[in-house]
Amino acid sequence: MDVIGISGNFCSDKKPAAVNWIEGRGKSVVCEAIIKGDVVRKVLKTSVESLVELNMLKNLTGSAMAGALGGFNAHASNIVTAIYIATGQDPAQNVESSHCITMMEAVNEGKDLHISVTMPSIEVGTVGGGTQLASQSACLNLLGVKGASKETPGANSRMLATILAGAVLAGELSLMSALAAGQLVKSHMKYNRSSKDVSKASS
Repeated sequence: MDVIGISGNFCSDKKPAAVNWIEGRGKSVVCEAIIKGDVVRKVLKTSVESLVELNMLKNLTGSAMAGALGGFNAHASNIVTAIYIATGQDPAQNVESSHCITMMEAVNEGKDLHISVTMPSIEVGTVGGGTQLASQSACLNLLGVKGASKETPGANSRMLATILAGAVLAGELSLMSALAAGQLVKSHMKYNRSSKDVSKASS
């Protein structure tokens, strides 16, 4: 046998591929939470019913119509990329690591919201590479996952993947609530599309 390349691309690293979505790659994490109905109303300024409907139409139906591959979510890649840069991961692995399906359903007789994110191919490490850079090392230390675990090999990278999935869940809940409440467009118009000269306002 002649070895032509160390990788035959079936891995499939840094490319969207069904094999990673189905079989997983790196760490596979499911994160879930139940958000009480009064929190949905008072804090998120929307309703359980509105969030469930929006998730079905946007994240599931809309993504299916687009032929999405692992992209059944609102903006998982924003959170993944931010954490990757902050903790010294390979930012290009955001491609497959952002595979995520966000699910929402009404529970407890329709009063509360059950939300979950399923991420089958999170690629993270806490040893070597960019994790040794000063700022990135400090972030890993802050999260309590810097370096190799002395007690259980691989525990720190597994914990980092868990933290990442938890952050994605929070991000999904935040953006979906802003969309359901009609706040996203309002805030963009107020801050991103403002007619004020920001450079003059800050000086």
